[in-house]
Amino acid sequence: MLRAYISLFTALFLLGGCASSSNRQEVGNAANYGVLIMAHGGEADWNSAIESMADEIRDDYIVEIAFGMADAGSIQDAVHRLEAQGVRQIGVVRLFISGDSWFERTEQILGISPGAPMRMMDEAAAAHHGGHAMAFWQIDTMSSFALSEEGLSEAPEMGRVLVERARRLSTDPQQESILILAHGPADDAENQRWLSNIDARADSVRRALPFRHVEVQTLREDWAEKRVVSEQRIRSFVEQAAEHGGPALVIPYRVYGFGPYAEVLGGLLYVANQEGLLPSPEVELWVRRQIDLLQRAEFRNPAQVQNVNPDHGSGLLHMETVPDL
Repeated sequence: MLRAYISLFTALFLLGGCASSSNRQEVGNAANYGVLIMAHGGEADWNSAIESMADEIRDDYIVEIAFGMADAGSIQDAVHRLEAQGVRQIGVVRLFISGDSWFERTEQILGISPGAPMRMMDEAAAAHHGGHAMAFWQIDTMSSFALSEEGLSEAPEMGRVLVERARRLSTDPQQESILILAHGPADDAENQRWLSNIDARADSVRRALPFRHVEVQTLREDWAEKRVVSEQRIRSFVEQAAEHGGPALVIPYRVYGFGPYAEVLGGLLYVANQEGLLPSPEVELWVRRQIDLLQRAEFRNPAQVQNVNPDHGSGLLHMETVPDL
């Protein structure tokens, strides 16, 4: 709580009451500031891990969670819950591996960038809204918003998570190799950014212990042709690790859980505790850092007139990929 007050005082002092433009607001007081955490969501244990982390943060901030990656219905419900508690300035913390994931889409849903249609949810559309589609429309809100831009792949805190995971798995680091395994996107250039960002986090592991080799790979699991190539590369690394020393230590770079990696690595010799980045206090620290940055950011008001993107006229976006777990 003390950190939040210090950050607020600093922001108010620096801003000095400067007038904002018509569609932006400077940060208000803590009483009307709330936090919306966006997360992929999944099974009960996946969601529970996010809820447990959020409970710690609720000691200092008003916090609600929108599961479903960037689903207008989930975001609308979370925003309404915040507004019912008096919140009018909302810091949106996007708990995704990549800072690029769903950024533009989220701005459109919040109405701070054009592109989302007004809400058009008839019974047929509502019935279709489920496991293979995400709602896409501009929410109804009285609040202004600021969005986090950093993903977990860029977060220095996650280097400490990897070190902790590696230490727990290791028995003889000089004979062991580490495989840090992430979901990965479809686009090749974006995938390279994932690899580069996570490899920078892996440097913490390289400095901490003298492992034979520390490798970062993405499975690209939702794109069949690219997944085949990735699986071959991943299995080859694990096989070679076993041939030249001890078994590979596999650490998932996912928000939670092991995903499909046990299936991918079936029949191979490796060691894993199957924990993602959560549970770890470092993820909470990262979320708190985003909250602090957002509390000192400029907040944008939703536009009064929205430009409708004809490609999304149904109010639904069909999903074939899940790029951020």
